[in-house]
Amino acid sequence: MKFDKPIPIKAIASQIGATELIGDDSANALGINEIHHVKIGDITFSDVKKYFEKALTSAATIVILNEKPEIIPEGKIVLLHPKPFDAYDSIVRRHRPFTPLSIEVANNAMIHPSVIIEPRVVIGNHVKIGAGSYIRANAFIDDYTVIGKNVVVGVGAIIGTDAFYFHKKRVHPDGSGTEGYRKWRSGGRVVIEDNVDIGAACTINRGVSSSTIIGAGTKLDCQVHVGHDTIIGKNCLVAAQVGISGNSKIGDGSIIYGQVGIAQNIEIGEKAIVLGQSGVTKSIEGGKTYFGTPAQDIKNAYKELALLRQLRKKK
Repeated sequence: MKFDKPIPIKAIASQIGATELIGDDSANALGINEIHHVKIGDITFSDVKKYFEKALTSAATIVILNEKPEIIPEGKIVLLHPKPFDAYDSIVRRHRPFTPLSIEVANNAMIHPSVIIEPRVVIGNHVKIGAGSYIRANAFIDDYTVIGKNVVVGVGAIIGTDAFYFHKKRVHPDGSGTEGYRKWRSGGRVVIEDNVDIGAACTINRGVSSSTIIGAGTKLDCQVHVGHDTIIGKNCLVAAQVGISGNSKIGDGSIIYGQVGIAQNIEIGEKAIVLGQSGVTKSIEGGKTYFGTPAQDIKNAYKELALLRQLRKKK
């Protein structure tokens, strides 16, 4: 998530109530992002000591920590705060506040005059929709979504819903408090590129603080779920009832058959084919066909099935 304009790090420190600012206090913050997606100028955080090094060696310029680290790499800025997650979340909420809609199409949405919008469509704040797109009845398009040219959004599709992303609340070492989960504020967006078809009743979550992207020319069947920060490449086909977990990547030209489940944080190579009802639990190479759970090269999967049949015959 990028800020509308650079923000002085001193202002950020003051807003979150940082106990100490270590590093160049004349620098500016350009955005805020979770560790998987940070770029130079971004703010990120860690509240677990074993992950401090990962945060400090990432591309992020500013890191919010709850303890002063032993080594701070050159050029990094550290903000100390007793609750880094709270500080991080407060920044996102400040710059992506929840604004309830009172009308069906927000006044600040930028919609090309050629776009066709059927009845009972709801379009949120700062949404952009390109020329020639067609939004079918009862679709919901949430804040900051970007839709390209000649995109079809099917009946009842829901685009830009909050990420299913929670921060675990830990019990204090003395046993006080209760465990639970606190929701992250979803400050990211959904980007749908040109010539994409989104089937009826699909659900696409926005990024936590980055973008969920559907590449140009890709076609989603009905009832497909796309998790937060996932990137689906160009000219992919995704059949009905596929579930794609957050922060995964599907290469250009891939085909995902019906009811496939794809785990989080994995990558599917270009032009891969995953057959129906398979479960993709780890990253797989492109240019091959996969089947089964866990999904494997189809030749190996079929050999295993044949061996199992032979075992049954021998009994």
